[in-house]
Amino acid sequence: MAYGTSYTLRGNFWCGLAIGVVLAFLTVNIKCPQTSLTKSRGGKGKVQNTAADSIRMDRGFLEKAKALSLKIDDGHGPRHQNIDEVKQIKFEDSNFHKDNDTVARNLQKNIRILCWVMTSPQNLNVKAVHVKRTWAKRCTILVFISSATNTSFPTVGLNVSEGREHLTAKTMQAFKYVFDKHFNDADWFVKADDDTYMILENLRYFLQSYSRDDPVYFGHHFKTIVKQGYHSGGAGYVLSKEALRRLIEKGHDPKVCRQDGAGEDAEIGKCMENLGVRTGNSTDALGRSRFHCFDPETHLSGIYPDWYFNYDANGARKGTDSISDYAISFHYVPPQKMYLLEFYIYHLRPYGVESRHQHLNVPGP
Repeated sequence: MAYGTSYTLRGNFWCGLAIGVVLAFLTVNIKCPQTSLTKSRGGKGKVQNTAADSIRMDRGFLEKAKALSLKIDDGHGPRHQNIDEVKQIKFEDSNFHKDNDTVARNLQKNIRILCWVMTSPQNLNVKAVHVKRTWAKRCTILVFISSATNTSFPTVGLNVSEGREHLTAKTMQAFKYVFDKHFNDADWFVKADDDTYMILENLRYFLQSYSRDDPVYFGHHFKTIVKQGYHSGGAGYVLSKEALRRLIEKGHDPKVCRQDGAGEDAEIGKCMENLGVRTGNSTDALGRSRFHCFDPETHLSGIYPDWYFNYDANGARKGTDSISDYAISFHYVPPQKMYLLEFYIYHLRPYGVESRHQHLNVPGP
């Protein structure tokens, strides 16, 4: 009996040790790639990576982590969910709520917003379609920009190759397209990625205090590279009608605006500064951000990549101090989470709680 007990204890010990080693290995490989890759640049222990390099590494890390976190149970135990398996969740608003949305509907009539979403042929049915079925349906005009035309989706194909090194050209040509086709159909022009989630009611609420004739654009403000800073591409940014006019009429000059290359958001920021378009402040009355370059969980937890502390113009806050009650956008939102956000924002209600600002019919912070 003693021998059996001892044998069992030794077996449990070695089994536990093996599991511990595996878990430690996985933890190191998940947490360390960004730091080791970043610090290997430049020599002499100095971090000399560019914004594009840092964001690219962080994007890959976040996408892998989120892919691992998506699990479903099909009756045979939990398994990892492939992005292709995300199905549409249909929300029939009229069957769920009879909300008084008079203010939101009036803003929708008076503040016309064109949204163009940057996507690619391989992302149409795995990402872009879920954008189309969720937040983007609240845009006044919706355009999907790709490198190939797809009349059934539909998408507008531009004569630009896919790849990060061509994002600036894709963006410049996309704005040229919406200027040529829809300049008189909207007051504000939003650029978003196919993993961006936006709350259009809050965007219109924010924009009502500004004129479309002001040379301004708004987004998640980064304070580096450009003297006045620039706005994160992934968080989405919005150009006024005047900003778009200047971009198209004067931005075609390569001496004023770069026409191609990586780091589209920084290049657009340089271009805006050269055109006299200012980076507008979109924080609320409490200093909280409305546009966000990460998903809600990242901003709430405050577990940011190192580069973010040097880039964020708002001081890289965390917790509820980092997210306005009237938040406008989030980035790195996978398809499944888009439907979750739709439910949380437009359907979930705490019974017996009414917003003070809604009750008094006055603007919030």
